[in-house]
Amino acid sequence: MSGRVRLVRDPDAKHVSVDFVELYFDLVYVFAVTQVSHFLLTHLGAVGLVQAGILFLAVWWAWTFTAWATNWLNPSCVPVRAMVFCVMLASLGMSASIPDAFGERGLWFALSYVAIQLGRTLYLVWIMWQVRPRLAMSLLRVAGWFVLSAPFWIGGALVEADLRLILWFAAIAIEFLGPLVQFALPVLGRSTTRDYAVSGAHMAERSALFIIVALGEGVLITGALFSEIEWNTGNVLAALVAFAGTVAMWWVYFDVGMRRGVDHIEHDADSGRVARNAYTYSHIPIVAGIIVAAVADEMMLEHPLGHASLAFIGCSLGGGALFLAGTMLFKRVTSTGLLWPLSHLVGLVLFGLAAVWAVLAHPTPLAVGSVAAALLAIVAVWEWGSFHGGWVERGLPVPGFVQRYADWRLGKAAARNKAVSPPDDRG
Repeated sequence: MSGRVRLVRDPDAKHVSVDFVELYFDLVYVFAVTQVSHFLLTHLGAVGLVQAGILFLAVWWAWTFTAWATNWLNPSCVPVRAMVFCVMLASLGMSASIPDAFGERGLWFALSYVAIQLGRTLYLVWIMWQVRPRLAMSLLRVAGWFVLSAPFWIGGALVEADLRLILWFAAIAIEFLGPLVQFALPVLGRSTTRDYAVSGAHMAERSALFIIVALGEGVLITGALFSEIEWNTGNVLAALVAFAGTVAMWWVYFDVGMRRGVDHIEHDADSGRVARNAYTYSHIPIVAGIIVAAVADEMMLEHPLGHASLAFIGCSLGGGALFLAGTMLFKRVTSTGLLWPLSHLVGLVLFGLAAVWAVLAHPTPLAVGSVAAALLAIVAVWEWGSFHGGWVERGLPVPGFVQRYADWRLGKAAARNKAVSPPDDRG
């Protein structure tokens, strides 16, 4: 038992730092995100979008459950590092299979994914059984849900692509339902979110690092493609627009959302619930939006002054809107008073209007991409001005309707929680 104790982090530790082995582990998922992005680029269409969505959700689910694991375990210990490296190797196999996952490499993808989820979870059960028995029992239920989904993953890999899509959709649906029903199983019962309490700062930092991974993938694609194509006015402007869009996304997530999320999860009595809602689920549309927007950037760089196809409009404006909707949900979950940020709501309306314009006016990809980047920048500037005393400290006027909405939100929040502070809900 003493040997297992040293493999587990101190559950009472207030701040758990991210270990270098975790950063090294994330490198595989830079590759995985790139693979999903390229898959979507080469399979534009309704079926390809669903296929890419399933592959992305599998990648995210494998990464996020490993992030939970390293939150509980001590990565400085050799046995834990060995587990991380084994998951890393299986993740490499899974990622390498993505381009042909709905073809001849489906079985490689399925076996790698099932091995990641079941192997890591059962290893955690073994470690925690005598150290944190309630957590061990919860993890045994988690493993049970992965056992339920495994036949769909493996069976789907053995059939044709159309049926594979249905079976893999069923597999991912089973796994995503698990946390929502507290991993309830016959005989074993159900867990509670308090059973799997986490270090809030560590979970927030790990999720933020994955956002960096996703944004970095977009920068890599832009830089690699820009270095290969002919440099002219259109391509240079397209590269600048792609970079500006990435910066705006970074600002929208990190300037307010990330820091407020850390503070919220660290001070919440049920950190497991916050980690599930805010970081396991709410981050899905954020990362997905970044990936889809990166696909649009690549398309824009290749043909900046051509005709904006419906696929490009969907990726460019849809990716930005998906990212914005995800950050809005994340900020709602991690804010006192559970109120929606007005800047994001208005931004989503503007994205909808921009989509109508793009379909009717037949603009160039560069024009559509510029609008998407500008709308994200507007939301970033608006939110910055609503926090840190941004407008007030600099003597800038606050629009009347913004102030009235902020006052209304503060009144609603105060009715729910007397501890609400004005700067916390004006975004």
